[in-house]
Amino acid sequence: MEFLAPQRWEDALAAKAEHPDAVPIAGGTDVMVDLNFDRVRPSCLLDLTKVAELKEWGHDNGALRVGAGVSYARVINELGRFLPGLALASRTVGSPQIRNRGTVGGNLGSASPAGDAHPPLLATGASVELTSVRGTRVVPIEEFFTGPKRSVRGPEELISAFVVRPAAGPQQFCKVGTRNAMVIAVASFAIALDPGQKRVGTGIGSAAPTPLRAAEAEGFLEGELSAGSSWERRRPLGPTVVAHFSELVAAAASPIDDVRGTATYRRHTLAVMARRALSWAWAEYAGAEE
Repeated sequence: MEFLAPQRWEDALAAKAEHPDAVPIAGGTDVMVDLNFDRVRPSCLLDLTKVAELKEWGHDNGALRVGAGVSYARVINELGRFLPGLALASRTVGSPQIRNRGTVGGNLGSASPAGDAHPPLLATGASVELTSVRGTRVVPIEEFFTGPKRSVRGPEELISAFVVRPAAGPQQFCKVGTRNAMVIAVASFAIALDPGQKRVGTGIGSAAPTPLRAAEAEGFLEGELSAGSSWERRRPLGPTVVAHFSELVAAAASPIDDVRGTATYRRHTLAVMARRALSWAWAEYAGAEE
C-alpha cells in the first residue's frame, strides 16, 4: 500500500489526479475501521492531515466556508454560535478522542446514510465544495448523496469545504441509537427555523438509502406558520400541527430492517424526534426577545 502525505493543497490535488483510486484520510475514524476489519484494501492512502488550508474556516459573502479538515470538537467550540444544529450533532459523535480527530469533511466523504453531520447540513441548505486540478465546483447538499456510501465526488476530486449560512433562528438535532454514546444512529433528525425567510428546513438520517429532507413536512409547516401569522405573533403551535408535521417527517423516510432496528421502529422514532425537535425549536423562538 502506497502512503502519500502532502503538506500543500496543490500537492494533494496533484496526488489525487495521479492516483484517482487513492483513499483520502483525515481523522481516520472511518477509514481505519474499514482497514482494521479488512473491509477495504486500497492501493494508496492520501493523508490530508498536514494540509493547513483544510483546517481553516471563515466568513464568505454572508456564509461560512468551513474547511473539510475542521474537527467535530472545533465545530462545537468555535462554530457552535453560528451553526448550533451542527454543533449539537457533533456532540453525539463518538468519544472526545473521536471528536478531536473526526471531521465533517470526512463524514461527507464517507457518505453514510447514518452520518451525524448530514441532517443538520440538509436542514440548513449547505453546499459541498469539490476541488480537483481542473477547478472547483459547489454542489448543493441535496444533490451530493447518490446512494449508500456514494456521492457525486469524482475520482480526482477532494472535498475542500462545506459552505452554509449562519443560523438565522433556532436549530435542533435528535438521534436515537442502541445506547447513549459512541453509537451509530438508528435514526436521526434535524430542524432549522429561519423566521426572516419564513423557512423551515429538515434533515433525516439513517432512515433511507441516503440522508434526505422531509420536503412535504417543511411545506406544510411553512404554510401553517404563515397562514396564522405565527412567525410574527410567536404564539404556541397547536398540537394538531405538531402531530401532522411529525407524521409527514416519518412518511418521508424509506427505512429498512437491519441489526440496529426495524423499519417500523425507525419511522416511529422519527415521528417522536420530529415532534420533540419542533417543539424545542419553536419554544426557543417563541420565548426569545423581539
